[in-house]
Amino acid sequence: MNNKILVLKAGNAGIVFGAALLMTLTGCVGYVDGPRARVYVAPAPVYVGPGPVYVAPPPVAVTFAVQDDYVYYPGYDVYYSGNLHQYLWLQGGAWVSGPGPRGVSASVVLASPSVRMDFHDSPAVHHAAIVRQYPKNWRPSGAAPERKDEERGGR
Repeated sequence: MNNKILVLKAGNAGIVFGAALLMTLTGCVGYVDGPRARVYVAPAPVYVGPGPVYVAPPPVAVTFAVQDDYVYYPGYDVYYSGNLHQYLWLQGGAWVSGPGPRGVSASVVLASPSVRMDFHDSPAVHHAAIVRQYPKNWRPSGAAPERKDEERGGR
């Protein structure tokens, strides 16, 4: 085979044409000194149409006006809260609460003499005065005295 390199012979016109082509393909960067204007375009608002609007209310501390109501059982030194459905008693210097009274069934306590209290805060605040006013052997006025087991026919 006959390998020949073909070299184009170009004159001045070819060099000018090549330079113009090179500048056209690479672009021409010019420098202009002066203020530049910038245009900012805000996005157009999108109208969705009327719809349900929920506005959450501000957080508010809620307090309930439910007041505790206590019944005191002097024979057992126990309080019962009807709102809390709990018994309260003093044990070892601390107030204890539970669903049933300590050491005795609820039915026995409920059958014993009781006094509805007129305070609506903690029994601990009033307990010293309550114990003086209603001692363990307290009975409502006009109530028959409790009979001993021998009088009931017991042994």
